Amino acid sequence: MNPEILLAAPGALDTDTRALVLVGFLTFIVPILFICVLSGPERDRVNDFYTAGRSVPPLRGALVLSGVYLSAATVLGTTGSVAVFGYDGLFIALCTVLSLGVLLLLARPLRERAGYTLGDIFALRAPGPAARIAAAVVTLSACVPYLVVQLSGAGVTTTALLGLSGAGAEQSAVIMIGALVVCATVFGGMRGTIVIQVIKTVVLLCAALAVTAVLLHHFHWSGESLIDAAGQGSGRPAGYMRPGLRFAGSTDPESTLDFVGLMITIVLGVACLPHVAMQLGTAPDAAAARRTVRHTISIVGAFCLTTALMGFAAAALVGAPAIMAADPGGNSTLLLLTGELAGGSSTDTGGAFLVVLVSSAVFLTTLAVVASITLAAAAAVAHDLYTHVLRRGRTTEGREVAAARLASAAVGALSIGLAVWVQGWNVLFLSALSLAVAASCLLPALVYSLFWSGYTRAGLLWTLYGGLGCAVGLQICGPVFSGTPSALFPDWNLDWFPLQTVVLVSMPAAFLLGALGSVMGKRRVPEVGEHARA
Repeated sequence: MNPEILLAAPGALDTDTRALVLVGFLTFIVPILFICVLSGPERDRVNDFYTAGRSVPPLRGALVLSGVYLSAATVLGTTGSVAVFGYDGLFIALCTVLSLGVLLLLARPLRERAGYTLGDIFALRAPGPAARIAAAVVTLSACVPYLVVQLSGAGVTTTALLGLSGAGAEQSAVIMIGALVVCATVFGGMRGTIVIQVIKTVVLLCAALAVTAVLLHHFHWSGESLIDAAGQGSGRPAGYMRPGLRFAGSTDPESTLDFVGLMITIVLGVACLPHVAMQLGTAPDAAAARRTVRHTISIVGAFCLTTALMGFAAAALVGAPAIMAADPGGNSTLLLLTGELAGGSSTDTGGAFLVVLVSSAVFLTTLAVVASITLAAAAAVAHDLYTHVLRRGRTTEGREVAAARLASAAVGALSIGLAVWVQGWNVLFLSALSLAVAASCLLPALVYSLFWSGYTRAGLLWTLYGGLGCAVGLQICGPVFSGTPSALFPDWNLDWFPLQTVVLVSMPAAFLLGALGSVMGKRRVPEVGEHARA
């Protein structure tokens, strides 16, 4: 996202409105973070810090899980995809809802076997430190890149909203936001995270409904007029509501495979992200976990519908060329649309309130998601590595919670440092990497662990390490990492793998490695009776 272009784009806000946005941040966000910290566990108990005592009812749990699902990438990126790619963008929004269908299938067995981390689930199948180390490595490999993307995007978005520009301003915003999240996570734990997620979901839904009402009023409550205007604003009216616009102009089969791979990555990857799976552990029982996911489908589905309408309105009022000029990734779409609906440089009081509401929702979205991811990563470090590998289970609850707080600070500091370092780079590679790791490692390992009685320790390790190596290796050797103008390192030439999305290869490879490892592991391990006879 280019702040200079964004500040000059259609719907750019005046100085007074940006000042109101800053005041809104201070009067709205700070009390919420204070409440989050005060909601933390009264005593240093592991169950309270990681799972809020497993006492979250389904409706509140659905608000929390919806907040976990509706990340900044979903809120901002999906709106931009609909605005720029039309029909293909709608599929991206649909995939977010379909991902919850996958989670619904996994909800009951995940909650029945839930500990505090994915390592606890895998340890039921393969006791010992090796499985926990592998689970922690994969969890951190999925969480840290995702944290960097969220923090980096938050820095750019915040500076643009406040009328600032330059790398220094963005890096300062990243440090400020990251520090707030770390404090909320360290002191609030899961209880504090639940509070901020519930508030974030309510505010985000209110903001989406408010923007949707204003834009529908602008188009006289006619969906047909909205879609026709969106087609004209896209610059490609003939193909806007037809499939294939995302890879228009390319006849390479890799483009179609990339789009299919993107859909699979979203559907399977998001459902298996560590902080999503960890959230199910807050439900009282397996039945409540399934009800939580069912309620979440309704909430997320309603939000994705408003996302589609906002994307169409952005194409109609701002125009796809202006959106792409401000940000090739389309993440500025919602902010540009809000500024346009509010009146741009002639914003009135009602328009300024709309801008403050949307800005606060976007800011809260980043804080809430980053807090959940930080907690999941810290749990892997403290519970799996410290308690069960380093201490061999011989520690107290107070020491483990202290270790989790320290791990939260360490993971947060690492992510902040990396986000500051990569500020100005194209970090979409990291987002794709996180989802690829989740779909290629965690999904096969969970499916085998939950549903295959023949799954062994060797199969688990082959799945996790093999899937991780395959996903990371192919991603590094693909066009998202190097060799193309939009790559992370455009001047390098490591792009021998033709696809931008790797799950079409890495996920089947992980399933195959898990099966082979289990079969070969059984053949190598002698039966107990053979030991006795020997």
